[in-house]
Amino acid sequence: MITALDLYHVLTAVVPLYVAMALAYGSVRWWRIFTPDQCAGINRFVALFAVPLLSFHFISTNDPFAMNLRFIAADTLQKLAVLSLLALFSRFASASSRLGLGLGLDWSITLFSLSTLPNTLVMGIPLLRGMYGASAAGTLMVQVVVLQCIVWYTLMLFLFEYRAARALVLDQFPDGAAASIVSFRVDSDVVSLARGGDGLELDLEPEMDAAAGDAAPRGVRVTVRKSTGSRSEANGSHSQSHSQSMQQQQPRVSNLSGVEIYSLQSSRNPTPRGSSFNHADFFNIVGAANPKGAGADEEKGNAAGAHSPQPHAGKRKDLHMFVWSSSASPVSERAAVHVFGAGADHADVLAKGTQAYDEYGRDDFSRTKNGNGADKGGPTLSKLGSNSTAQLYPKDGGEGRPAAMPPASVMTRLILIMVWRKLIRNPNTYSSLIGVVWSLVSFRWGIEMPAIIARSISILSDAGLGMAMFSLGLFMALQPRIIACGNKLAAYAMAVRFLVGPAVMAAASIAVGLRGVLLHIAIVQAALPQGIVPFVFAKEYNVHPHILSTAVIFGMLIALPITLVYYILLGL
Repeated sequence: MITALDLYHVLTAVVPLYVAMALAYGSVRWWRIFTPDQCAGINRFVALFAVPLLSFHFISTNDPFAMNLRFIAADTLQKLAVLSLLALFSRFASASSRLGLGLGLDWSITLFSLSTLPNTLVMGIPLLRGMYGASAAGTLMVQVVVLQCIVWYTLMLFLFEYRAARALVLDQFPDGAAASIVSFRVDSDVVSLARGGDGLELDLEPEMDAAAGDAAPRGVRVTVRKSTGSRSEANGSHSQSHSQSMQQQQPRVSNLSGVEIYSLQSSRNPTPRGSSFNHADFFNIVGAANPKGAGADEEKGNAAGAHSPQPHAGKRKDLHMFVWSSSASPVSERAAVHVFGAGADHADVLAKGTQAYDEYGRDDFSRTKNGNGADKGGPTLSKLGSNSTAQLYPKDGGEGRPAAMPPASVMTRLILIMVWRKLIRNPNTYSSLIGVVWSLVSFRWGIEMPAIIARSISILSDAGLGMAMFSLGLFMALQPRIIACGNKLAAYAMAVRFLVGPAVMAAASIAVGLRGVLLHIAIVQAALPQGIVPFVFAKEYNVHPHILSTAVIFGMLIALPITLVYYILLGL
């Protein structure tokens, strides 16, 4: 039976966290103490130092040889069960609506985050310690944190990069051309294929068949690099002049957009390469037959050749891909396009997108048409899409067939490269791995950390919890709305977070034999508010960031009464 003293202990553990969050919120919204730039500096400190050292402290002091394998099995089974159900749902939705994996994959990632990845490190450890004691709940929560940091967040990165790579291939290599890609090479300064970030540039080279000689290319090699404009912006040398020139240029309508998306040709690359991608050139590279309409495309290219030299087949080909945005996207702060027509219904957007696609024709991929069909504005690729859910549906290969993709080994290698680059740039990766290694050494041979090192770490790790909550309060204060996704979607998200997740965890825990206090801990930790790291990923890759933002902010506000209800009901 839960007593008033038990509730007081819980509130003593959790209320100070909300005090730190409220102070941060008031410092921005009410008292105007911090500017947005200062908030960004505080958040960066928390991300680079406070939270990684906090993770290291908890993980390094946890005995890996005394881990509760049954509890870990329940947590793992919950996540695998949700993944399996979402995979079946995604496949069913794809087969029934012929929309491909775009919609299904996006929602699968979001629902997986909402239902299985709670805020265990910042909120879970102090809350569960107050409820069930440090010796039991604290140790179990640290074990969950280890798995989240090393296994499940890595899986999330893999899914996000798979989505980005698939969208890149399907949008830039239509009509089955992607099947001819034999390898990807990614420049070292490209750390993600996310469309909402830096602009990318793709270079194509023929891969010759050694047995048949130079006359028989067996495919193409694709090199992914940052565009010239992105490198200039990163160096900061031309940002001001680029901003001025962007305002002076006239918008050029994208030829494949179903909403009114306008692109601006950047002055950061004043001499665009003349080898803009088109179907005829690509199929000449790979030695394949021209797709339907390719002959007409060549005639148009010859007509435009007086103004822009056409690249010769077999030579190096370049594909310029610009940064996208969309009116359906709530996060477009780094986008290099202007978007109009916000608020359009998704069904209307899809209908207009399909109509526009059919009117321009599949083969008119690399040019923006003017009245006479000639190339206007240079040879730069003008196909702009959207990374919002509404326009991420892959094109079918015709008559309901799925669009062709590169070989699985090629795609897997590309995704693993990008995931590895993200992980090695994340300080939490190092803190988690080093913490695990030290805990193995320390508890195996009884070695204690030198006091000078332990004190150096504890100074920042002790502040990590409060700083993490303070940073969350700053984030809340900087948002225009607490419920960014609308009331209906917010209700669905909260139901998944606080009802579906605990229900699946309860079933998984019972299935592996958890009973008593361990079962209660498993259910309550599954009802914690949304984790922050999944929201960071969702914002970077622009996969329902408004939903995850609402889940983090609004979920944090209602988490305490909800977890207290679970705690009281389970204690009856």
